[in-house]
Amino acid sequence: MTFEDEMTAALATFMLEAVELLSEMETGLLALEQDSSDLESINSVFRAAHTVKGSAGLFGLDPVVRFTHVVESVLDRMRDLEISATAALIGVLLPCADHIGDLIESIAAGQAVETPAQLATGDALLARLTPYLSAVPKPSEELQPSDPPPVEVAAGDETTGQLLHLSLRFGVESLRNGMDPFSFIRYLSTLGEVVALTTLPDLIPDVEEMDPEQCYLVFQVTFRTEESIEAVAGVFDFVREDGDIRILSAESNALEYADLIESFGQHGRVVAATLVDGGAIGMSDLRRAVSAQGVAPSIDVDEVSEEPPIPQPRSGTAGPVVEAASGGAGSEAIPPEFEATPARRATDRGLTENQTIRVDASRLDRLIDAVGELVIAGAGAELQAALTRDEALQAALGEVMRLVEEVRDGALQLRMVPIGTTFSRFQRIVRDVSATLGKDVTLTVTGGDTEVDKALVEQIGDPLTHLVRNALDHGIESAEARAAAGKPARGSLRLNAFHDSGSIVIEVQDDGGGIDADRVLAKAIERGLVEPGASLSEKDIYALIFEPGFSTATTVSNLSGRGVGMDVVKRNVAALRGTIDVESRAGQGTTLRIRLPLTLAIIDGFLIGIGGATFVIPLDRVVECVELPAESAHRDYMGLRGEVLSFVRLRSLFAIPGERPRRENVVVVEYAGTKTGLVVDALRGEFQTVIKPLDPMFGNVQGIGGSTILGNGDVALIIDVATLVRFAEERQRPAQPRPVTV
Repeated sequence: MTFEDEMTAALATFMLEAVELLSEMETGLLALEQDSSDLESINSVFRAAHTVKGSAGLFGLDPVVRFTHVVESVLDRMRDLEISATAALIGVLLPCADHIGDLIESIAAGQAVETPAQLATGDALLARLTPYLSAVPKPSEELQPSDPPPVEVAAGDETTGQLLHLSLRFGVESLRNGMDPFSFIRYLSTLGEVVALTTLPDLIPDVEEMDPEQCYLVFQVTFRTEESIEAVAGVFDFVREDGDIRILSAESNALEYADLIESFGQHGRVVAATLVDGGAIGMSDLRRAVSAQGVAPSIDVDEVSEEPPIPQPRSGTAGPVVEAASGGAGSEAIPPEFEATPARRATDRGLTENQTIRVDASRLDRLIDAVGELVIAGAGAELQAALTRDEALQAALGEVMRLVEEVRDGALQLRMVPIGTTFSRFQRIVRDVSATLGKDVTLTVTGGDTEVDKALVEQIGDPLTHLVRNALDHGIESAEARAAAGKPARGSLRLNAFHDSGSIVIEVQDDGGGIDADRVLAKAIERGLVEPGASLSEKDIYALIFEPGFSTATTVSNLSGRGVGMDVVKRNVAALRGTIDVESRAGQGTTLRIRLPLTLAIIDGFLIGIGGATFVIPLDRVVECVELPAESAHRDYMGLRGEVLSFVRLRSLFAIPGERPRRENVVVVEYAGTKTGLVVDALRGEFQTVIKPLDPMFGNVQGIGGSTILGNGDVALIIDVATLVRFAEERQRPAQPRPVTV
């Protein structure tokens, strides 16, 4: 991979992380709007902005750095409690986060400079930030990432902050990995003051031996800052794994300084001189560390220059002092020199953090596809093993299939993500839309930790957005109307998710005026969707709102009212093998309930036979299997432990030719709390089912949710249990007539 490819890959990683950080920043700002004293949210927002700015600086993205620097200054004052997180300030910072995201998206699209529109937006936002800054830098005075850092401090200058010593040995592959060592030095100067910077030219090989694509640079930096050691260490997270990054302070023990000197071998004398001259450690302390511990025998500390005054840390603690470890031979006490200091903890942090890795979604999809093919091949092998009647082969293959099942479950688990990642975006939507409509609405999110297939999460976002906006516009009344109805002025919108019988259920619930069923029916009759005088159940009437172009709104807004969207919502949900139902009570509110499968890839299935055809029922829908009683042979219902169970004869429903067998079976399935029986000819056991979508030309086939390939190569259709349960319900429950008011 070339250097350009490495740089492109690193920049792509930054883009992904920036999106996550900006989302975290938005979440924190919305939390502050509810509780301005939430210090955790304040710190979270500051860290997000700070990290985006730092990473952008490493890649030389000046527009992002310049704008984010001003935002960070405001957040820093908020963190220091100099200004409060008022609603007005949050109203400025949220668009600022959007603008940062827009700049980053432009860079991802290959745009090198800001457009006139972006410049105008940035200037307008900076003007709105001005009142919250104690001193607003002019554009020419703002931080320029390309400016060289200062290398010395004039004598007599009064300085504050702790003095740190940074030993920066970048990995030889840093350049190939897209990392520019000087960009880290430049960004370091934004956190404090580079007092002194020394390189070790003796470590650079001769020209004949030098590889121009390798990095040989080593920096010894004396650095003064108000930031914590952890914050400074975070600058080097990108290069810590491949390099040797050490950060020492006045609180570090002398052994750490001696170890640093020893690690440079014959060049340690230069490092020692830098430490002493910069005031990081005193000459006497360094001499005691070397002689008492014996860790740097190759260095003659007497050759190091005279000891300057040792600066005292801000905490008032003394500089590092070496003391001999006490204790007898059997003592378990840890010597002070080996105790973990803040600097060491910050330096070693990369060894214990980052327990997760980022995987490209396309790679994960290919893995799921490969596991699916493995399941199909395993089913074929099992069939062949059964034909041989070789018990040893069958036992060995059984163990293989057990492991395949574990691999399948593990691969599918990799694609499961909390639905809360989707829910979190609606806090901003509710805030902005309710402000536009002049309504006061609170969003409550529950069940955010419910896990669902990532493919579903990506595709359900737009339908949920439309449902939320529709609830805000048409569901929740204005403050005046709510007061007249005896309701609180503040409306309530709730997003909830939970698992139910192998499905994930997502609810969008509001406490608004509800759906006027009579009005919906009258509108449907007016549009010719329903015959005049028709008697429909309330559930059927609510289903009419999903018809294309249907709307009962008397006014059209820029949010809704044109009858466009609800039909798209239903179509998108159906494409995910899901259903959507409506519950509403006049004057009390509406609940729209979306029910989706947990995964779109592989499921456990139950094979059934009807004539010469084989079908698959999702195993998580199966409750039990019973024999069809003789007295129910000519009925559509049967008794099951004192309850009446209606059933559907699949042979008749799918028009499968052939005679019914003498003994028929009933597979009892459950969906949304309702049980229904499916009458079949044969029960053929469990089967790992790789779901294959049907061709679009079969999209209107009712009762079939997909297909799969059996071990013998035959194709089996997957039963859509939800459709069959609704079919049985509608057949058994006559529609109740309703008075129609037109």
